[in-house]
Amino acid sequence: MSRSRDDASGRVAVALLAAATPALEDARASTTAERLDAETDRVERAVGAFVAGSVSVSDPALAAQTSVTVRAPSGFGAAPIDRLALVETAATAETERTSTGVDEASVALRYRIDGGPERAVPIAPGGVGATVAVDGGAVALRPGGESRLRLRLVDDGGPTVRIARVG
Repeated sequence: MSRSRDDASGRVAVALLAAATPALEDARASTTAERLDAETDRVERAVGAFVAGSVSVSDPALAAQTSVTVRAPSGFGAAPIDRLALVETAATAETERTSTGVDEASVALRYRIDGGPERAVPIAPGGVGATVAVDGGAVALRPGGESRLRLRLVDDGGPTVRIARVG
């Protein structure tokens, strides 16, 4: 009798786990997306602080520079990230300005979580009066861990923060 009770308890436990798994996966994906959004906010703040304390120059070799680290979520509480990159948006080809004279986002953090749809979060450091651009096309980032980015403030017909990966 005790053996059949153990078997029944085991089947109930498996059924409960099977029922809860989709909810756990959804929670992991939501948490990962929120953490990536927070990383985008950190990059925006770093760009804003950098532009506020620097002057753009036309020679990239003499340009002010700083670095910022992007941390992709990993571990048990994070969903797997298939792709993670900084990309230029359509606004890059023709800089768009709002009615206040501030540049629209020209760079976004693009990612895909666990085979789901691709998402893009714009990097729009409002009020800094500078364009943000990616050096040499899309910048692939580590989908599980840290990627160090170099920010340089150059004068490309106006202040432009150029982003490149250095680590």
